[in-house]
Amino acid sequence: MEEEKQVWTIEELVAMTETVQSGEIEYNGKVLPIQWCELTESEEPKMAVPDEETPADEVSEYYKEIAQQRVGRMLEKANKLSPDTVTLTAESWDKLPTTIRWSISGKILGGDGAQDFTTG
Repeated sequence: MEEEKQVWTIEELVAMTETVQSGEIEYNGKVLPIQWCELTESEEPKMAVPDEETPADEVSEYYKEIAQQRVGRMLEKANKLSPDTVTLTAESWDKLPTTIRWSISGKILGGDGAQDFTTG
């Protein structure tokens, strides 16, 4: 039997930009609870896109930076909407080990925590 496809409504998608999502990151045998919120276009970080002649390593660095800014904004937005459950702030984010930052970024941006943003 074929499974019926679930279809998003516009209202559900719009509501995602005001809904705090949460999850956990496992790191060295412990878990870190995290929360984030989807951004609207106007909340997205703005940076000039590299041109075609930009060296690959600079392009990778650009995408790494934009991803980190996006994650930071998603965390801060959730913190404003749900201040009682804050675990990460912009200040604490900058002090975290890089490995856990990649896991958090992957969880938030990729949905599975497996994406490595050092490669662009």
